[in-house]
Amino acid sequence: MQNNKKIGIFDSGVGGLTVVSEVFKALPHEEIIYFGDTARVPYGSKSKETVLKYSVQIMNFLMKQDIKAAIIACGTVSSNCYEELSGMFDVPMVEMVKPGAVACLKATKNNKIGVIGTERTIKSGAYERHIKSLRPESHVYSKACPLFVPLAEEGWLDNPVSELTAGIYLQELVDAGIDSLLIGCTHYPLLLNCIQKVTGGINIINPAKAAAEQMKSLLTEKNMLREMRTADSFPYCNRSHNNDKTQHVFYLSDDTDKFNMICEIALCKQYPVMKAVIE
Repeated sequence: MQNNKKIGIFDSGVGGLTVVSEVFKALPHEEIIYFGDTARVPYGSKSKETVLKYSVQIMNFLMKQDIKAAIIACGTVSSNCYEELSGMFDVPMVEMVKPGAVACLKATKNNKIGVIGTERTIKSGAYERHIKSLRPESHVYSKACPLFVPLAEEGWLDNPVSELTAGIYLQELVDAGIDSLLIGCTHYPLLLNCIQKVTGGINIINPAKAAAEQMKSLLTEKNMLREMRTADSFPYCNRSHNNDKTQHVFYLSDDTDKFNMICEIALCKQYPVMKAVIE
């Protein structure tokens, strides 16, 4: 039986829009409800208990919207709270850690892998554990990059300050000889140009694509895909589609002037946004 309910996607702020972009490509007929917790971003410097509390509140909100599945589009939540959340809510749920680890191992040739993320993500060790559980001989070099999230939220995506910050954070990983860099925070792809300038030809692995494909497989397996539309192809603007027949909904916990700008960059289109109060 096909299921025309929406997919819930949430993040600590606007970074999860990079995951929405990949979902639009992998599942162009699906509709999404996005929640960005812009009132309380960043999550990476907060305790696990606080991050879990915020995540439960957001999931409760999304469940009231009658979603059929959820994507945790936040590396901090994925690496710290996925087990608890998946046990609390009765919907299929996809996180970022496992898909990212698998994608990174497919890309590396020398088994030297860099992982960047928020302080809370790196402290959890989740990416390193998953990588080593799949390939014990791997060498994982982890680095917290806490300033990347506020830079992304501010819209400073490709300027001298962002590039200098990227250089300070990432040069030691380059010097370690990594050939693949796993982006463990969904905000960080917004700074991709700066990251690439510092890392040169190193493979940059964005878990968002793998997570979107995992959600597609999950919905297909459970026969929960949305009913196909009459049109089979949609115009794409770089990484996303602009299909007028789909009704996507975007919520933020606080108004931000930067949302429209980031939305235009990540999705190549601006969407109406509503403010939501969560408890």
